[in-house]
Amino acid sequence: MRLHDRVVVITGAASGMGLAMATRFAAEGAKLVLGDWNAERLEAALATIQATGAAVVGAQGNIAEQASAEALVDLAISTYGHIDVLCNNAGVMDSMQGIAEVSDETWRRVLSINLEGPMFTSRQALKYMLVRGSGAIVNVASTAGIHGGSAGAAYTASKHSLVGLTRNTAWIYAKRNIRCNAICPGATKTNIVESMNRSTIDPTDAARVSEFTALAPAYLEPTDIANLALFLASDESHQINGAIIPADAGWAAV
Repeated sequence: MRLHDRVVVITGAASGMGLAMATRFAAEGAKLVLGDWNAERLEAALATIQATGAAVVGAQGNIAEQASAEALVDLAISTYGHIDVLCNNAGVMDSMQGIAEVSDETWRRVLSINLEGPMFTSRQALKYMLVRGSGAIVNVASTAGIHGGSAGAAYTASKHSLVGLTRNTAWIYAKRNIRCNAICPGATKTNIVESMNRSTIDPTDAARVSEFTALAPAYLEPTDIANLALFLASDESHQINGAIIPADAGWAAV
């Protein structure tokens, strides 16, 4: 098994790519800690993973809140004694607004969940990884982290920033046996659109974004992203660090 007895924390783990990661990692022998803001979905996810016989615990909370983010990592320590892998998957969409239209509320909400959340969890995980002398962090960015046209200003800024956070983390801790890589999913079949406030979508801005999104060659399945995350979490990628990897059926080739 590729993750036998590895302790893995996954945020946004109750649906979509996060649940696909949890399911895939469980099949490879990981001991899991799942976090999500939706208590009902999290309970269902835990039951699904438990049914496979894998070790799993979970905690409901908002990853944008420092205490909740740190508590999720600490749950791994209190349950299993250490942490090997952190997958920062939780994220929300904006309302496809450009900088002239975006509200302070949307800007702060998207940046807090998509950027501050991964910073909080990574900072807490690194406290333990550095003592242990090893660890892998997998950040789920987006095609919006390498392009400017696939979302609104808030989401695009948050994912570009997460790419920068990934590269800095990889460089700073490379000689201390800590790896950090980012996946940039393209169009993927998840429920992230539920996080959008449709009443605030700007039709003109959204139409402009649609010109770019229409170029996506295909829609990916959450399992496509989970398979890549598994590789980056495993020893198979032990010399891959600071990589920003598009998983988008060729969209980044535009």
